[in-house]
Amino acid sequence: MLYWMEKCREEVHTVISYIRGPLVEMDEDMIVVEAGSVGYNIRVPLSLLESLPGIGEEVRIYTYLQIREDAVSLFGFLSRQDLKMFRQLLGVSGIGPKGALGILSAMRPEDLRLAIISGDTKAISRAPGIGTKTAQRVILDLKDRISPEELMPPSLSGKADGDAREKSGLGNAGKEAVDALVALGYSAMEATRAVRQVEITDGMTGDQVLKASLRHLAV
Repeated sequence: MLYWMEKCREEVHTVISYIRGPLVEMDEDMIVVEAGSVGYNIRVPLSLLESLPGIGEEVRIYTYLQIREDAVSLFGFLSRQDLKMFRQLLGVSGIGPKGALGILSAMRPEDLRLAIISGDTKAISRAPGIGTKTAQRVILDLKDRISPEELMPPSLSGKADGDAREKSGLGNAGKEAVDALVALGYSAMEATRAVRQVEITDGMTGDQVLKASLRHLAV
């Protein structure tokens, strides 16, 4: 009996794929979306609020439903990719929905992916309630689950560059530029983000990518 109760609880998380309707209310970490004459309270990361439309405008929120003995909660995101990131965090030992939402409130999902790939423990541990050991666990558990396509800008998504691109999504020249920026004092996440903004073409050297990246950092 207990097994089937737990099984049903696991499956119900995927019952509501998304909620679409006008944005009715917006608070610090909660929004209300009306759908079918029902207003849904949805907990969202702070980093999502700046991307929401205005009150009264239609929005589509991809949701995760948490059911506990004492509460039912909806967590929402603007894309399936961000919802996937949330669910991946839930798979890390010691991180529940509140902790995962805290991480995604402290940093945008794309920045979190960069931090995981680059091993930037400091960036992740800035989230409330997340210490260094937990941040290290996030990186260890999720590093191999972030695909290069999730990190590459469109200009690179259709190109292949051997094992280096497989590992970083940046190619040899990009990786050299990241290493050089880190040596200059930038965090691994800042360096990777700057290099990703460069349209790396075939034949570019690490120095050329570095100079272009520094221009982005200077903006």
